[in-house]
Amino acid sequence: MQNLFWAVVGKIVNLISGLLVGIIVARYLGPKDYGLMNYVISYVFLFQTFALFGLDAIEIREEARKEIPFQKIIGTAFGIKMIFGLCFIVLVIMTSLGMEADFYTTLLTAIYSLTIVANTMTVSRNYFTAIVQNEFVVKAEIISTLVSIFVKVLLLLAGASLTWFLTAYMLDAVFIAIAYLIAYKRRIGPIGDWNFDRHYATFLIKESFPLMLTNAAVIIYQRIDQVMIGQIIDKESVGFFSVASRFVEVLIYIPMILAQTITPVLVSIREKSQQEYIAKAQQFMNISLWLSIIAAAATSVLAYWIIMLTFGSVYLPAVAILQVMSFKAASVALSNTAGAMLVTEGLQRYAIFRDGFGCLVCILLNYLLLPRYGILAAAFVAIASNLAAGYLADAFIPAYRHLFTRQTKALLWGWKDLKHIKSNLR
Repeated sequence: MQNLFWAVVGKIVNLISGLLVGIIVARYLGPKDYGLMNYVISYVFLFQTFALFGLDAIEIREEARKEIPFQKIIGTAFGIKMIFGLCFIVLVIMTSLGMEADFYTTLLTAIYSLTIVANTMTVSRNYFTAIVQNEFVVKAEIISTLVSIFVKVLLLLAGASLTWFLTAYMLDAVFIAIAYLIAYKRRIGPIGDWNFDRHYATFLIKESFPLMLTNAAVIIYQRIDQVMIGQIIDKESVGFFSVASRFVEVLIYIPMILAQTITPVLVSIREKSQQEYIAKAQQFMNISLWLSIIAAAATSVLAYWIIMLTFGSVYLPAVAILQVMSFKAASVALSNTAGAMLVTEGLQRYAIFRDGFGCLVCILLNYLLLPRYGILAAAFVAIASNLAAGYLADAFIPAYRHLFTRQTKALLWGWKDLKHIKSNLR
């Protein structure tokens, strides 16, 4: 319970801090430049998942099992991520040169692509998650967030350009990487103990490859909307969509961190009792889903005032988007808790089919609806693609039909567990 508390509270602090800074930066840059910045971030993020290679969940699982030295797991995972990271930085820049008409957008893309390498340091964070000690990395994240805020405030006071602000966002990844390393060195040991094992790398790649494909599909249908809006409509529209997405990101974090945090817990419970595992997994799914539904409904009702009092009247076109897209949090909750169960049960090799279906739905619907109905269509598509991948697809995949049954139970009767939320989270 304490580990879950630190995981949730720490990230909420970071998200809220990032939201507040985002509000100030958005007001300063205006919809056009703010939209361009978010277009670049989303574009790079599409490649980020390939560089991470789906290793995070597998690393956490293997470290939680404690069957081999964790230094070997961390060192091997780090080496794989670094190699792929460097390759995908080159690919990001090359594809941007081919797609973009102006060199300035490619320059911004090249600057922000450096985050791909900085994010390899999540290997140290993953170990803290595996040993259920999130407190230490949360404190490191809060410190790095404060440094990030300080840098952006200085840029605001100096009247800096978009290029400097995007550079600052790239440095956020560097700050957090340094913070993770410091936390690891103080609490665990020197990073010099990490060792790369070529044979073990083969094992990790084989295990994580299905998740890499799955994560790629997920990231595409989570982020491709902003890229397609920028390509089909304009960068200013990306700014409006990004404003709504800022608040949605806060909403969806709780189910995301719940899914990540309970994975090692479910692994441990499943090894002891299959019956207890099923009951506990259902409880987590129920609570995650219905907390998200309640939060989404409240956000939708208050959307006008949320946008008006934060980003200002210039961003009011984002109100309708937020009213619809806030319910994406519920679809994410339904999908992510099931995703944690897939990893726990070793069924991730089939996940590419469910997420590939969601990716296909997202791209196809955006392609058909964006030109006709504008950015509001992307909000509906975001929910539809999440439901397609994280719920409907499970009904058609034999290995996942038990998940579809549990998800349906969560939709129909999951609210009952809210009455006993404290005892169910123990």
